[in-house]
Amino acid sequence: MKKVSSLSAAALTRRGLTMAAGSLVTGLLVGCSTSGQVGDSVVAEATPTPETVAGDTQLAAPGVTDDQILFGQSAAFTGPAEELGKNMEFGIRAAFHEVNQKGGVHGRELVLLIADDRYEPELAIANTRKLIEELGVFALIGAVGTPTSRSAVPVAFQAGVPYIAPFTGAEILRNPDLVNVINLRASYYQETEEMVKRLTTDLGVTRIGVLYQDDSYGRAGYNGVRRALEKRSMQMVSIGVYTRNTTAVKAALLDLRRGNPEAVIMIGAYQPVAALIKWARQIDMEAIFMTVSFVGSNALAEELGPDGEGVFVTQVVPFPTDRTIPVVKDYFNATRDLSSWHDPGFVSLEGYLAGRLAIAALEHCVPDPTRQCFLESVRNLGLIDLGGFKLNYEGMNDNQGSDEVFLTMIDSNGNYQSVSTLRDVQP
Repeated sequence: MKKVSSLSAAALTRRGLTMAAGSLVTGLLVGCSTSGQVGDSVVAEATPTPETVAGDTQLAAPGVTDDQILFGQSAAFTGPAEELGKNMEFGIRAAFHEVNQKGGVHGRELVLLIADDRYEPELAIANTRKLIEELGVFALIGAVGTPTSRSAVPVAFQAGVPYIAPFTGAEILRNPDLVNVINLRASYYQETEEMVKRLTTDLGVTRIGVLYQDDSYGRAGYNGVRRALEKRSMQMVSIGVYTRNTTAVKAALLDLRRGNPEAVIMIGAYQPVAALIKWARQIDMEAIFMTVSFVGSNALAEELGPDGEGVFVTQVVPFPTDRTIPVVKDYFNATRDLSSWHDPGFVSLEGYLAGRLAIAALEHCVPDPTRQCFLESVRNLGLIDLGGFKLNYEGMNDNQGSDEVFLTMIDSNGNYQSVSTLRDVQP
Protein backbone atom coordinates (compact mmCIF):
# COMPACT_ATOMS: atom_id res chain seq x y z
CA MET A 1 0.00 0.00 0.00
CA LYS A 2 1.15 3.56 -0.61
CA LYS A 3 3.07 5.25 2.19
CA VAL A 4 1.81 8.48 3.76
CA SER A 5 4.43 10.68 5.38
CA SER A 6 3.02 14.21 5.71
CA LEU A 7 -0.20 16.13 6.27
CA SER A 8 -0.22 17.15 2.63
CA ALA A 9 -0.46 13.52 1.51
CA ALA A 10 -3.72 12.15 0.18
CA ALA A 11 -6.21 11.00 2.77
CA LEU A 12 -6.10 7.30 3.52
CA THR A 13 -8.94 5.08 2.43
CA ARG A 14 -10.93 3.77 5.35
CA ARG A 15 -12.81 0.81 3.89
CA GLY A 16 -14.13 -1.65 6.42
CA LEU A 17 -13.84 0.81 9.30
CA THR A 18 -16.57 0.65 11.90
CA MET A 19 -16.59 3.88 13.89
CA ALA A 20 -17.87 4.11 17.42
CA ALA A 21 -19.28 7.59 16.96
CA GLY A 22 -22.87 6.50 17.18
CA SER A 23 -22.50 5.02 20.63
CA LEU A 24 -20.15 7.56 22.17
CA VAL A 25 -21.75 10.90 22.96
CA THR A 26 -19.54 13.36 24.80
CA GLY A 27 -20.25 16.59 26.56
CA LEU A 28 -18.14 19.42 27.84
CA LEU A 29 -19.25 20.73 31.20
CA VAL A 30 -17.71 23.90 32.55
CA GLY A 31 -18.67 25.37 35.88
CA CYS A 32 -17.70 26.78 39.22
CA SER A 33 -18.29 24.96 42.46
CA THR A 34 -18.29 26.09 46.05
CA SER A 35 -15.19 26.47 48.26
CA GLY A 36 -13.52 28.66 45.64
CA GLN A 37 -12.89 25.84 43.18
CA VAL A 38 -12.79 26.73 39.52
CA GLY A 39 -13.93 23.66 37.59
CA ASP A 40 -13.50 22.17 34.13
CA SER A 41 -14.38 18.68 33.07
CA VAL A 42 -14.57 16.42 30.05
CA VAL A 43 -17.41 14.03 30.77
CA ALA A 44 -18.70 11.03 28.85
CA GLU A 45 -22.48 11.13 29.02
CA ALA A 46 -22.63 7.45 28.01
CA THR A 47 -19.87 5.44 29.65
CA PRO A 48 -18.26 3.28 26.96
CA THR A 49 -16.70 -0.14 27.22
CA PRO A 50 -13.31 -1.05 25.79
CA GLU A 51 -15.13 -2.84 22.96
CA THR A 52 -17.12 0.21 21.90
CA VAL A 53 -14.09 2.49 22.06
CA ALA A 54 -12.40 0.38 19.42
CA GLY A 55 -14.97 -0.47 16.78
CA ASP A 56 -12.29 -1.98 14.54
CA THR A 57 -11.86 -5.17 16.60
CA GLN A 58 -12.50 -7.60 13.75
CA LEU A 59 -11.47 -5.36 10.85
CA ALA A 60 -8.28 -3.74 9.57
CA ALA A 61 -7.51 -0.85 11.91
CA PRO A 62 -7.42 2.65 10.41
CA GLY A 63 -3.91 3.99 10.10
CA VAL A 64 -2.41 0.51 9.74
CA THR A 65 -1.10 -0.48 6.31
CA ASP A 66 1.10 -3.35 5.22
CA ASP A 67 4.22 -1.40 6.13
CA GLN A 68 3.20 1.59 8.28
CA ILE A 69 1.30 2.67 11.37
CA LEU A 70 0.23 6.32 11.37
CA PHE A 71 0.15 8.49 14.48
CA GLY A 72 -1.06 12.09 14.63
CA GLN A 73 0.02 15.01 16.80
CA SER A 74 -1.75 18.34 17.13
CA ALA A 75 0.44 20.71 19.15
CA ALA A 76 1.84 24.23 19.27
CA PHE A 77 4.56 24.62 16.65
CA THR A 78 4.31 28.41 16.44
CA GLY A 79 3.51 31.07 19.02
CA PRO A 80 4.48 31.57 22.68
CA ALA A 81 4.31 27.83 23.46
CA GLU A 82 6.01 26.59 20.28
CA GLU A 83 9.08 25.14 22.04
CA LEU A 84 6.81 22.73 23.90
CA GLY A 85 5.29 21.33 20.72
CA LYS A 86 8.61 21.18 18.89
CA ASN A 87 10.34 19.33 21.71
CA MET A 88 7.49 16.87 22.27
CA GLU A 89 7.51 16.14 18.53
CA PHE A 90 11.28 15.70 18.47
CA GLY A 91 11.19 13.23 21.35
CA ILE A 92 8.39 11.16 19.81
CA ARG A 93 10.10 11.20 16.44
CA ALA A 94 13.38 10.06 18.04
CA ALA A 95 11.64 7.06 19.61
CA PHE A 96 9.94 6.19 16.32
CA HIS A 97 13.20 6.62 14.38
CA GLU A 98 14.98 4.36 16.84
CA VAL A 99 12.50 1.49 16.42
CA ASN A 100 12.20 2.05 12.66
CA GLN A 101 15.97 1.62 12.31
CA LYS A 102 15.46 -1.87 13.77
CA GLY A 103 12.69 -2.79 11.35
CA GLY A 104 9.72 -1.10 13.03
CA VAL A 105 7.04 -2.87 15.09
CA HIS A 106 5.99 -6.23 13.65
CA GLY A 107 7.62 -5.07 10.41
CA ARG A 108 5.73 -1.79 10.23
CA GLU A 109 7.35 1.66 10.23
CA LEU A 110 5.89 4.18 12.68
CA VAL A 111 5.03 7.52 11.04
CA LEU A 112 4.16 10.76 12.86
CA LEU A 113 1.90 13.32 11.15
CA ILE A 114 1.86 16.76 12.79
CA ALA A 115 -0.46 19.77 12.74
CA ASP A 116 0.07 23.18 14.33
CA ASP A 117 -2.71 24.30 16.72
CA ARG A 118 -0.75 27.28 18.12
CA TYR A 119 -2.01 26.28 21.59
CA GLU A 120 -5.54 27.32 20.62
CA PRO A 121 -8.54 25.01 21.29
CA GLU A 122 -10.40 25.76 18.06
CA LEU A 123 -7.41 24.80 15.95
CA ALA A 124 -6.87 21.68 18.06
CA ILE A 125 -10.41 20.54 17.25
CA ALA A 126 -9.94 21.16 13.52
CA ASN A 127 -6.57 19.42 13.48
CA THR A 128 -7.89 16.42 15.40
CA ARG A 129 -10.76 15.99 12.99
CA LYS A 130 -8.43 16.23 10.00
CA LEU A 131 -5.96 13.74 11.44
CA ILE A 132 -8.74 11.26 12.22
CA GLU A 133 -11.25 11.76 9.42
CA GLU A 134 -9.05 12.72 6.45
CA LEU A 135 -5.69 11.17 7.24
CA GLY A 136 -7.01 8.17 9.13
CA VAL A 137 -4.42 7.98 11.90
CA PHE A 138 -4.35 4.94 14.17
CA ALA A 139 -3.88 7.06 17.33
CA LEU A 140 -3.10 10.56 18.56
CA ILE A 141 0.02 11.20 20.62
CA GLY A 142 1.81 14.01 22.42
CA ALA A 143 -0.82 16.76 22.38
CA VAL A 144 0.38 19.89 24.17
CA GLY A 145 -1.74 21.63 26.76
CA THR A 146 -4.91 21.42 28.79
CA PRO A 147 -7.21 23.78 26.84
CA THR A 148 -6.31 22.09 23.56
CA SER A 149 -6.62 18.56 24.95
CA ARG A 150 -9.87 19.41 26.71
CA SER A 151 -11.29 20.41 23.33
CA ALA A 152 -9.74 17.62 21.26
CA VAL A 153 -10.42 14.65 23.56
CA PRO A 154 -14.20 14.55 22.89
CA VAL A 155 -13.49 14.36 19.14
CA ALA A 156 -11.06 11.48 19.64
CA PHE A 157 -13.37 9.82 22.18
CA GLN A 158 -16.32 9.90 19.82
CA ALA A 159 -14.22 8.41 17.04
CA GLY A 160 -12.76 5.72 19.31
CA VAL A 161 -9.18 6.90 18.74
CA PRO A 162 -6.49 6.38 21.43
CA TYR A 163 -5.23 9.68 22.89
CA ILE A 164 -1.74 8.93 24.18
CA ALA A 165 0.51 10.83 26.59
CA PRO A 166 -0.78 14.41 26.30
CA PHE A 167 1.66 16.96 27.71
CA THR A 168 -0.64 18.06 30.53
CA GLY A 169 -1.28 17.06 34.11
CA ALA A 170 -4.90 18.22 34.18
CA GLU A 171 -7.23 16.21 36.38
CA ILE A 172 -9.99 16.36 33.76
CA LEU A 173 -8.04 13.90 31.59
CA ARG A 174 -7.74 11.42 34.45
CA ASN A 175 -11.46 10.65 34.42
CA PRO A 176 -11.66 6.82 34.20
CA ASP A 177 -14.65 7.11 31.85
CA LEU A 178 -12.26 8.44 29.19
CA VAL A 179 -11.09 4.96 28.31
CA ASN A 180 -9.29 6.11 25.16
CA VAL A 181 -6.97 8.47 27.10
CA ILE A 182 -3.59 7.17 28.25
CA ASN A 183 -1.68 9.58 30.51
CA LEU A 184 2.02 9.03 31.06
CA ARG A 185 2.87 11.76 33.59
CA ALA A 186 1.91 12.72 37.13
CA SER A 187 -0.93 15.22 37.57
CA TYR A 188 -0.87 18.92 38.38
CA TYR A 189 -2.51 18.08 41.69
CA GLN A 190 0.53 15.97 42.51
CA GLU A 191 2.97 18.65 41.33
CA THR A 192 1.33 21.45 43.31
CA GLU A 193 1.02 19.25 46.39
CA GLU A 194 4.78 18.68 46.24
CA MET A 195 5.40 22.43 45.97
CA VAL A 196 3.19 23.34 48.92
CA LYS A 197 4.60 20.47 50.98
CA ARG A 198 8.17 21.60 50.39
CA LEU A 199 7.44 25.26 51.08
CA THR A 200 5.57 24.64 54.31
CA THR A 201 7.62 21.71 55.63
CA ASP A 202 11.13 22.75 54.60
CA LEU A 203 10.84 26.51 55.11
CA GLY A 204 7.73 27.12 57.20
CA VAL A 205 6.24 29.37 54.50
CA THR A 206 2.70 30.50 55.34
CA ARG A 207 2.03 33.17 52.69
CA ILE A 208 1.62 31.70 49.20
CA GLY A 209 0.30 33.47 46.10
CA VAL A 210 -0.71 31.97 42.75
CA LEU A 211 -0.29 33.15 39.18
CA TYR A 212 -2.39 31.24 36.67
CA GLN A 213 -3.26 31.33 33.01
CA ASP A 214 -6.93 32.15 32.53
CA ASP A 215 -8.07 28.87 30.98
CA SER A 216 -8.54 25.22 31.88
CA TYR A 217 -4.79 24.67 32.30
CA GLY A 218 -4.43 27.54 34.72
CA ARG A 219 -7.54 26.54 36.62
CA ALA A 220 -6.29 22.96 36.93
CA GLY A 221 -3.12 24.19 38.61
CA TYR A 222 -5.00 26.76 40.67
CA ASN A 223 -7.29 24.04 42.00
CA GLY A 224 -4.27 21.89 42.83
CA VAL A 225 -2.73 24.67 44.91
CA ARG A 226 -6.06 25.43 46.57
CA ARG A 227 -6.49 21.77 47.55
CA ALA A 228 -2.96 21.54 48.92
CA LEU A 229 -3.44 24.71 50.99
CA GLU A 230 -6.86 23.68 52.31
CA LYS A 231 -5.34 20.38 53.40
CA ARG A 232 -3.13 22.50 55.68
CA SER A 233 -5.89 24.94 56.72
CA MET A 234 -4.30 27.70 54.63
CA GLN A 235 -5.52 30.12 51.98
CA MET A 236 -3.87 31.97 49.09
CA VAL A 237 -2.76 35.45 50.08
CA SER A 238 -2.95 36.82 46.51
CA ILE A 239 -3.88 35.75 42.98
CA GLY A 240 -2.66 36.98 39.60
CA VAL A 241 -4.29 36.04 36.29
CA TYR A 242 -3.15 36.53 32.68
CA THR A 243 -4.55 35.67 29.25
CA ARG A 244 -3.26 32.63 27.32
CA ASN A 245 -0.82 33.27 24.47
CA THR A 246 0.14 36.70 25.80
CA THR A 247 2.89 38.07 28.02
CA ALA A 248 0.61 40.72 29.53
CA VAL A 249 1.47 39.97 33.16
CA LYS A 250 2.11 43.38 34.77
CA ALA A 251 -1.38 43.66 36.23
CA ALA A 252 -1.11 40.11 37.56
CA LEU A 253 2.21 40.98 39.20
CA LEU A 254 0.70 43.99 40.96
CA ASP A 255 -2.20 41.85 42.19
CA LEU A 256 0.26 39.29 43.54
CA ARG A 257 2.42 41.86 45.27
CA ARG A 258 -0.53 43.24 47.24
CA GLY A 259 -0.65 40.04 49.28
CA ASN A 260 3.06 40.22 50.12
CA PRO A 261 3.58 36.50 49.37
CA GLU A 262 6.65 34.63 50.57
CA ALA A 263 6.28 32.30 47.59
CA VAL A 264 4.43 32.41 44.26
CA ILE A 265 3.34 29.23 42.48
CA MET A 266 2.92 29.83 38.75
CA ILE A 267 0.74 27.90 36.32
CA GLY A 268 1.69 29.19 32.90
CA ALA A 269 3.81 28.84 29.77
CA TYR A 270 7.49 29.80 29.66
CA GLN A 271 7.21 33.26 28.04
CA PRO A 272 4.65 34.84 30.41
CA VAL A 273 6.17 33.11 33.44
CA ALA A 274 9.61 34.45 32.52
CA ALA A 275 8.17 37.91 31.90
CA LEU A 276 6.56 38.00 35.34
CA ILE A 277 9.73 36.85 37.11
CA LYS A 278 11.83 39.45 35.30
CA TRP A 279 9.43 42.23 36.24
CA ALA A 280 9.33 40.96 39.83
CA ARG A 281 13.12 41.13 40.01
CA GLN A 282 13.01 44.73 38.79
CA ILE A 283 10.63 45.80 41.53
CA ASP A 284 12.63 43.87 44.16
CA MET A 285 9.88 41.39 44.93
CA GLU A 286 11.63 38.82 47.14
CA ALA A 287 9.21 35.89 46.79
CA ILE A 288 10.28 32.33 45.98
CA PHE A 289 9.08 31.46 42.46
CA MET A 290 7.92 27.94 41.60
CA THR A 291 6.27 26.58 38.47
CA VAL A 292 4.98 23.25 37.16
CA SER A 293 6.62 21.05 34.53
CA PHE A 294 4.39 22.24 31.65
CA VAL A 295 6.28 25.53 31.64
CA GLY A 296 9.02 23.96 29.48
CA SER A 297 12.19 23.88 31.56
CA ASN A 298 14.82 24.53 28.89
CA ALA A 299 12.80 27.30 27.27
CA LEU A 300 12.14 28.94 30.65
CA ALA A 301 15.82 28.95 31.63
CA GLU A 302 16.75 30.42 28.26
CA GLU A 303 14.07 33.12 28.48
CA LEU A 304 15.12 34.08 32.03
CA GLY A 305 18.87 34.20 31.52
CA PRO A 306 20.56 35.53 34.69
CA ASP A 307 17.14 36.23 36.27
CA GLY A 308 16.50 32.48 36.42
CA GLU A 309 18.81 31.70 39.33
CA GLY A 310 16.82 30.27 42.24
CA VAL A 311 13.61 29.58 40.25
CA PHE A 312 12.11 26.17 41.06
CA VAL A 313 10.37 23.80 38.63
CA THR A 314 8.68 20.51 39.45
CA GLN A 315 9.50 17.70 37.02
CA VAL A 316 7.65 14.51 36.12
CA VAL A 317 10.36 12.67 34.15
CA PRO A 318 14.00 11.91 35.03
CA PHE A 319 16.91 14.28 34.39
CA PRO A 320 17.50 14.17 30.62
CA THR A 321 21.27 14.09 31.20
CA ASP A 322 21.30 11.20 33.69
CA ARG A 323 22.59 8.42 31.46
CA THR A 324 22.88 6.03 34.38
CA ILE A 325 19.16 5.41 33.74
CA PRO A 326 18.90 3.03 30.76
CA VAL A 327 15.97 4.80 29.07
CA VAL A 328 17.71 8.18 29.39
CA LYS A 329 20.82 6.69 27.79
CA ASP A 330 18.58 5.36 24.99
CA TYR A 331 17.00 8.81 24.65
CA PHE A 332 20.40 10.47 24.42
CA ASN A 333 21.56 8.07 21.71
CA ALA A 334 18.28 8.23 19.78
CA THR A 335 18.14 12.03 19.76
CA ARG A 336 21.79 12.29 18.77
CA ASP A 337 21.16 9.88 15.92
CA LEU A 338 18.25 12.02 14.74
CA SER A 339 19.98 15.40 15.20
CA SER A 340 23.33 16.36 16.70
CA TRP A 341 22.01 19.88 17.38
CA HIS A 342 19.35 18.98 19.90
CA ASP A 343 20.01 19.83 23.56
CA PRO A 344 18.68 17.23 26.02
CA GLY A 345 15.60 18.50 27.84
CA PHE A 346 12.72 17.41 30.07
CA VAL A 347 10.09 18.04 27.37
CA SER A 348 11.76 16.09 24.57
CA LEU A 349 12.50 13.29 27.06
CA GLU A 350 8.78 13.18 27.87
CA GLY A 351 8.05 12.98 24.14
CA TYR A 352 10.55 10.14 23.80
CA LEU A 353 8.92 8.28 26.71
CA ALA A 354 5.52 8.80 25.06
CA GLY A 355 6.88 7.22 21.89
CA ARG A 356 8.37 4.32 23.83
CA LEU A 357 5.04 3.76 25.58
CA ALA A 358 3.24 3.57 22.22
CA ILE A 359 5.87 1.13 20.95
CA ALA A 360 5.55 -1.08 24.05
CA ALA A 361 1.76 -1.28 23.59
CA LEU A 362 2.07 -2.15 19.90
CA GLU A 363 4.67 -4.83 20.58
CA HIS A 364 2.25 -6.62 22.90
CA CYS A 365 -0.49 -6.63 20.25
CA VAL A 366 -0.88 -9.25 17.57
CA PRO A 367 0.96 -8.52 14.30
CA ASP A 368 -2.15 -6.75 12.98
CA PRO A 369 -2.88 -4.26 15.79
CA THR A 370 -6.29 -2.85 16.63
CA ARG A 371 -7.13 0.11 18.80
CA GLN A 372 -8.78 -2.17 21.33
CA CYS A 373 -5.66 -4.32 21.62
CA PHE A 374 -3.53 -1.18 21.94
CA LEU A 375 -5.58 0.23 24.82
CA GLU A 376 -5.87 -3.11 26.59
CA SER A 377 -2.13 -3.68 26.28
CA VAL A 378 -1.44 -0.49 28.19
CA ARG A 379 -4.12 -0.87 30.84
CA ASN A 380 -3.72 -4.58 31.57
CA LEU A 381 0.03 -5.15 31.42
CA GLY A 382 0.47 -3.85 34.95
CA LEU A 383 4.05 -2.66 35.40
CA ILE A 384 5.63 -1.29 32.21
CA ASP A 385 9.36 -0.72 32.65
CA LEU A 386 10.65 1.53 29.87
CA GLY A 387 14.20 1.15 31.14
CA GLY A 388 14.34 2.62 34.62
CA PHE A 389 11.21 4.76 34.20
CA LYS A 390 8.29 2.65 35.34
CA LEU A 391 4.61 3.01 34.51
CA ASN A 392 1.82 1.15 36.21
CA TYR A 393 -1.74 1.10 34.90
CA GLU A 394 -4.03 -0.85 37.21
CA GLY A 395 -6.78 -1.94 34.85
CA MET A 396 -9.30 -0.08 32.70
CA ASN A 397 -10.17 2.40 35.47
CA ASP A 398 -6.61 3.73 35.71
CA ASN A 399 -5.29 5.90 32.89
CA GLN A 400 -2.21 7.45 34.55
CA GLY A 401 1.04 5.54 34.48
CA SER A 402 3.48 7.56 36.63
CA ASP A 403 3.13 9.38 39.95
CA GLU A 404 6.72 10.60 40.04
CA VAL A 405 7.31 14.26 40.95
CA PHE A 406 10.56 15.88 42.01
CA LEU A 407 11.83 19.41 42.47
CA THR A 408 14.57 21.16 40.50
CA MET A 409 16.15 24.61 40.61
CA ILE A 410 17.88 26.79 38.03
CA ASP A 411 21.43 27.51 39.17
CA SER A 412 23.71 30.47 38.42
CA ASN A 413 24.79 28.87 35.13
CA GLY A 414 21.24 28.42 33.88
CA ASN A 415 21.31 24.67 34.48
CA TYR A 416 18.86 22.58 36.48
CA GLN A 417 19.88 20.96 39.75
CA SER A 418 17.91 18.40 41.72
CA VAL A 419 16.60 19.64 45.07
CA SER A 420 16.18 17.32 48.03
CA THR A 421 15.30 20.03 50.57
CA LEU A 422 14.63 23.75 50.21
CA ARG A 423 16.59 24.42 53.38
CA ASP A 424 19.84 23.77 51.57
CA VAL A 425 19.23 25.82 48.44
CA GLN A 426 17.07 28.74 49.51
CA PRO A 427 18.61 31.75 47.67
